Amino acid sequence: MSPPSVSTTANTSAQQIIIEQHGNEQQMLLRPTTINAPAAGEVLLRQTAIGLNFIDTYHRSGLYPLSLPSGLGLEACGVVEAVGDGVSEFLVGDRVAYAGGAVGAYTTHRIMPEAKLVLVPEHIPDDMAAATLLRGMTAQYLLKQTFPVTAGQTILVHAAAGGVGQILCQWAQSLGVTVIGTAGGAAKVAQAQAWCDHVLDYSGEAWVAQVRELTQGQGVPVVHDGVGAATFLPSLDCLSPRGLMVSFGNASGAVDAFNLGVLASKGSLFVTRPTLAHYTASRAALLACANDYWQALLQGRVRPVIGQRYALADVAQAHRDLAQRKTSGATVLIP
Repeated sequence: MSPPSVSTTANTSAQQIIIEQHGNEQQMLLRPTTINAPAAGEVLLRQTAIGLNFIDTYHRSGLYPLSLPSGLGLEACGVVEAVGDGVSEFLVGDRVAYAGGAVGAYTTHRIMPEAKLVLVPEHIPDDMAAATLLRGMTAQYLLKQTFPVTAGQTILVHAAAGGVGQILCQWAQSLGVTVIGTAGGAAKVAQAQAWCDHVLDYSGEAWVAQVRELTQGQGVPVVHDGVGAATFLPSLDCLSPRGLMVSFGNASGAVDAFNLGVLASKGSLFVTRPTLAHYTASRAALLACANDYWQALLQGRVRPVIGQRYALADVAQAHRDLAQRKTSGATVLIP
């Protein structure tokens, strides 16, 4: 039996992180706000955990400009406290999560469209759901939609010690794929060895030759690159003919424009810059992607590590640590 319904007419007090201008971590301000009752098709959440992602720093800095003033954050887990008219998929008391859509997850309470929410299975903790759903769905579309992998293949994954990297590599291995991972520095290389067949240090210059050596000179059919400028062009030399370069993030900065003729000279290569939004644009696609990730978690195909937890009020420090590569695995903010 579901918990008793909660009135949809009362407003709710909340604490929210906002920015009034783009810039450094000090632009993030914790402010009291009032959340209106959910309208038709909407759900009021009391958020229990919030995921921190590198894209949040892009929104804050202005690399991906927002209309100001603005909230920040793209994913969270919470409990349904009230529902608007016409909501049919969720009941008061349900645990739900979301990843993507409009920014604004850095808050204690939030109104969300029913269509953007997914139920969280019983045995998945709130912090795991909040900290990894976006990364897990990213790994899902990369491995099963952008370039559907098959057992016996070898792939290259940059930033293998990061939040997406650890899920992507573990999941790929569970599908019978050999994973060559890269990481920056000895500590992260050592960490990524737990879920990669081979780990290379991309902070040096030898990793391209090492990829070629590990693949007997053939290269890999796909490179998954969330690092960006520092690894993009060298990665093209790791691909086999007609291989696919998947640039899904810019942790080291945006990729500069380049001559398309390079793709022909290096083997008729392909390049794509995907985003999760385009792979979860329909309700059916969102549910399929999220549920596939939940099953991978429940089956033990992936065992993400939550490396850091910060109070919501300490979000500036969380952003600093993330930008300075001091974090490992996933990071969660606790409202």
